[in-house]
Amino acid sequence: MKQAMKKLGIKQEDVDALEVVIKCPDKTIIVSNPSVQQVEMGGQVTFQVAGTISEEERSSAPEISEEDVSTVVEQTSCTKEEARETLEKHSGDLAAAILELQEQ
Repeated sequence: MKQAMKKLGIKQEDVDALEVVIKCPDKTIIVSNPSVQQVEMGGQVTFQVAGTISEEERSSAPEISEEDVSTVVEQTSCTKEEARETLEKHSGDLAAAILELQEQ
């Protein structure tokens, strides 16, 4: 089989993976104990994944980093709580949050 694949220009190798995570807009798919093969054919690389699948709902709230909060606090002299709330209100948009707090 490997010789036939090689003649067709198909190269396959196993990938030593511990976990595969696929992030979708509304959920995260996690493949535990995966069997992963990397297949190269015609200049394209694809992955075949098999294993135990679980799903987690993704939060619609944006992830606000402490660095972003600190930046807003430095630019506007507001509290960390005000900075975080305003960043969440503007879906993590630093410029919009800073402008709003500067106008207050």
